[in-house]
Amino acid sequence: MTESLGDAASHFTTEALGEPAGPGRYVNVDAITPVEFLPGLGFRPVLGQRAMTNFVSFEPGAEAPRHVHEEEQIVIVVEGEFTFDLDGDVRVMRKGDVAVVPAWVPHGAWTTDSHCVEIDVFAPPRQSLLKLAAAQAEEAEQAAQTQGSEG
Repeated sequence: MTESLGDAASHFTTEALGEPAGPGRYVNVDAITPVEFLPGLGFRPVLGQRAMTNFVSFEPGAEAPRHVHEEEQIVIVVEGEFTFDLDGDVRVMRKGDVAVVPAWVPHGAWTTDSHCVEIDVFAPPRQSLLKLAAAQAEEAEQAAQTQGSEG
């Protein structure tokens, strides 16, 4: 028999122990126009209040240069493959592979002749992507208001 490691009742509680931080929302990632920070590297960020998810597409031959940042990052490959450098530990990552990048740890990634789609989760939200995410959220809100006024 498998040992229970948690209490489902408390995990799925409906008793709020605080005030809601804001309204929830749904986002269709395919409706977000990718922004290319570098050639062949498309970013589609989705911003929460204390976390950010960035849907990233690498075209063949694209590179995210080795860099560091203060935010923790979790990288999840969902399609294709790329080479990931995690502080000198270089590996080919494929669908289902995950890398955990603590704050200030050097890392980078690149594709050769294949493409890759991966998801980056940042906590707290990645500062350099906040402006982009805010602009995209504003565009989406304006589009929704336009659709609402047309209906």
